[in-house]
Amino acid sequence: MTEQEEFLEVVTKEGKVIKILPRSEIHGNPSLIHRVIHVLVFNSKGNLLLQKRSMDKDVAPGKWDTSVGGHINAGETITEALSREMQEELGITACASEFLYTYIHSNPYETELVYTYTCIYDGKVHFSQDEIDEVRFWDIDEIRK
Repeated sequence: MTEQEEFLEVVTKEGKVIKILPRSEIHGNPSLIHRVIHVLVFNSKGNLLLQKRSMDKDVAPGKWDTSVGGHINAGETITEALSREMQEELGITACASEFLYTYIHSNPYETELVYTYTCIYDGKVHFSQDEIDEVRFWDIDEIRK
């Protein structure tokens, strides 16, 4: 079975939609900005959950990454993308999130308009083994090392 390609919105730095293209036409072209969601999941002790990306990922395989991250699909709201990605990646269905900030992340491969949120979660995590190799909570001293 072939996976259906994602369609993403190409946007301005302010988030205004310019056009819709397949992911394959956006990745590899850093002049095209697309929207993504990041969620920083903390536990009540203040430790940050990080995920180790699957070695099968096309971007940053095997690297430690934000708690949750993913594309905002064409026609999808930020809230819908946040809920979908939390469920898909970590199996979290209820976590009150709070908006933190937006920023532009650019590298030679892609440019993203990143919407960053946070939430506090002490429940069980059931991560997607298709996307993630490992998850764990880190304290600030471990992260600094």
